[in-house]
This record gives sequence, C-alpha cells and structure tokens, in this order.
Amino acid sequence: MRMTHALNRVLMSTLLMAMTACAAKAIEKPIDVAPAETGAGTLAAARQFLEGRWALESFEMRPPGKAPIALNGSGMLVYDEFSNLKMEIRADKASTDLLRAAGIDIRNGVISTDGRTAVDMQNRTLTYVLSGQTAKAAPGPLDVSRPRHWEVQGDVLILTTQDDAGSPLSVSRWKRSP
Repeated sequence: MRMTHALNRVLMSTLLMAMTACAAKAIEKPIDVAPAETGAGTLAAARQFLEGRWALESFEMRPPGKAPIALNGSGMLVYDEFSNLKMEIRADKASTDLLRAAGIDIRNGVISTDGRTAVDMQNRTLTYVLSGQTAKAAPGPLDVSRPRHWEVQGDVLILTTQDDAGSPLSVSRWKRSP
C-alpha cells in the first residue's frame, strides 16, 4: 500500500510537470495579416451593396425550346449581413399556369428560395451554400445548386440563372426598397 501511494505521488508529480511544460504561451512570431480590402470592386463592397430589401421589377423564365414567360406578380429579395438570401416571388394565376406547363415547380403561385450564399467576385455569381450537400447538375432553372449571375445597373440588381452553355434560363430585375 505504501509503495502504491509513493508511486501515485511520483506519477502525479510527473503529470503536473508535463502539463506545465505544455501550457499555452503567446505566439513568438505573430502572423502578418493584411487588412481586408474595401472599396469598389471588392467582396466587402459587393456584400454591402447587396444588403437590404429589394422589390421585384420584372421576372422572365426562358424554358429551353419554349417561348419566354414574362411573369406577372410581385416579389421581395432580402440579403442580410451574414450572406443569407431569401427570395420570394408571387405569380398571378395565368403566370403560374404557364410556368407549370413549362415544367417549373411552383406551389400556390409562389417561387421561393432561402439560404446562405457565397459571393464570387471573379465570376460575379451568388451561390447557395448547401450544408452537408454537394452541388449536382441542376434539374431546373431555379434549382438552388445553380449559381445566380449578378449584374448591377445603377440601383437595379439583375440576377440570371444560366444553362450549361451559358444561355439565360431566368432573368429577374430587382430595385432596392427603402
């Protein structure tokens, strides 16, 4: 018993010394980090521009091999400071029927997407970040795995989805709301 007690003290002492030797300490060589770029044409500027509420001006679907469909309705797009994008478009009955006939999944006259996005400045796209999923070939023009190509004209944001050849499948125009 005495031997076990002495052995435990030695082990505890060794463990304490080992823990002390591994204690956290300040970084000896700080890592140089450049400040985030700001100003026109930067990611920070693009995110800041996108933040806020946008009202739908126009929305057009261009189903392959079919006539373009100009949607009659209304919509709201909200982009927040955490890169979350929520888009809801409400179509009238006639537009809903045309979209369904073209193979677009529209329920109760509403087209809706919601989720976190990544901004790609080089390709000028917004892409939904699909948590735990990998993007695969998008079955429809509005599938969240398709990037939204963006363009700014004054205070109007134009979002376009494209087919694999780069032809527009949908084009929406949004004006900033106060």
